[in-house]
Amino acid sequence: MTTPETTADALPEEVVAAVRGARRVLVLSGAGMSAESGVPTFRDAQTGLWEEFDPAQLATAEAWQEDPPFVWGWYAWRMHLVRGVDPNAGHRALAELGRLREVAISTQNVDDLHERAGSDVAAHVHGSLFALRCADCGVPYAQEVDLPSEPQERLTPPECPACGGHVRPGVVWFGEMLPEADVAATESAIDALEPGDVALVVGTSGIVFPAAGYPAMARAEGATVIEINPLETDISDMCHHVVRGTAAEVLPALVAAVRDADR
Repeated sequence: MTTPETTADALPEEVVAAVRGARRVLVLSGAGMSAESGVPTFRDAQTGLWEEFDPAQLATAEAWQEDPPFVWGWYAWRMHLVRGVDPNAGHRALAELGRLREVAISTQNVDDLHERAGSDVAAHVHGSLFALRCADCGVPYAQEVDLPSEPQERLTPPECPACGGHVRPGVVWFGEMLPEADVAATESAIDALEPGDVALVVGTSGIVFPAAGYPAMARAEGATVIEINPLETDISDMCHHVVRGTAAEVLPALVAAVRDADR
């Protein structure tokens, strides 16, 4: 049964007690986790050069095959925008929580803000902008790439040193399978949960599967499921506790309360 909605200004004792009493904390994060850092959405990155295109037209294997320089130009600009923002207080709070409890993070976000804040990420279920790989042979590409400070309509992708193919971003495009290793890592983290452990569901709409099913899976393992989101979502009614606030508002207060209670 979900408790009545509460806000970051009135963080319920039950939420603090649940996290304090947990041995493991699973964090399931979505786009709202990074919103306060100013991470651009698809639409935000639709500057003049691409404003007439549906983002879905730029995020498919078919678009890539048809015109790699056009798609790479858009993603290189997006990578530049993401690199220009910093982790917010919510990201930093989770990094601190990782020093207080055993924390596993599974994120739908393709940015690297959790890592830049100091957290280890168990899974990027939708891939990562910066996990570059060859589109032909799949070999990871570890070299630095030039990211334009101004949008470029067409930009030649880097060349794979192994086969000479074009290097692509590591995001999961529409119609592609999710990365098996990341899905398996998430499910393993869920399976490791026990009664008394906690699943924090932060900034996710609960619409996209399989991620939308993870809170119910965590609850089935006996974990206390806590949603942190300023808006009601499709998974609100399956959570034990709901805190209406943003990640940057709620998580620092929650982690500070746990830290102080541990002393």
